[in-house]
Amino acid sequence: MLNRRSILGLAAGAAALAVVSGSQLMGSAAPAVAGELVTYDAAAFAAAQAAGKPILVEIGASWCPTCRAQKPIIQSLAAKPEFADLVVFEVDFDSMKPVVRALGARSQATLIVYKGATEVGRSAFDTNAASIEAMVAQAL
Repeated sequence: MLNRRSILGLAAGAAALAVVSGSQLMGSAAPAVAGELVTYDAAAFAAAQAAGKPILVEIGASWCPTCRAQKPIIQSLAAKPEFADLVVFEVDFDSMKPVVRALGARSQATLIVYKGATEVGRSAFDTNAASIEAMVAQAL
C-alpha cells in the first residue's frame, strides 16, 4: 500500500532520475532552471553557483508545519519578476541527510541563500514573508 511518504519518495526519485537522464544526454549536469523549485542535485547546484546565480536552498520535511508555511512564500517569491533568476533547490531533511550535513543545517525549515558560491543569508523556522524576501533579495 502506498502512503504519502512513499509517493513523495517516488516523485523525488523520478525527479532525480530526470536530472540524471538529462545530464547524460547533454554530456554534463543539467542546469537548474531559474524561477523554479527543483530537487537538489549536487551537479546542478555547483553549475548554478559557478554561473553566479542567486540560489535559495530550502531544507524541509513533509511532516513539518513550518516547512509547509514556508513553501507558498518561496513559491510566490520565485514567481515575482525581480526573482526571475532565482534558483530554488529543495532538500528533503529526512532522505537527504548527507546533503543536510554538507550544508551545515541542523534542522528542517532551514533556508540558505547564496549569491553564486557565497552564502549571504541563513534562517531557520522563519515564516515571515517580508523577512524571507529581504534575505533572498541579498542574493540579487
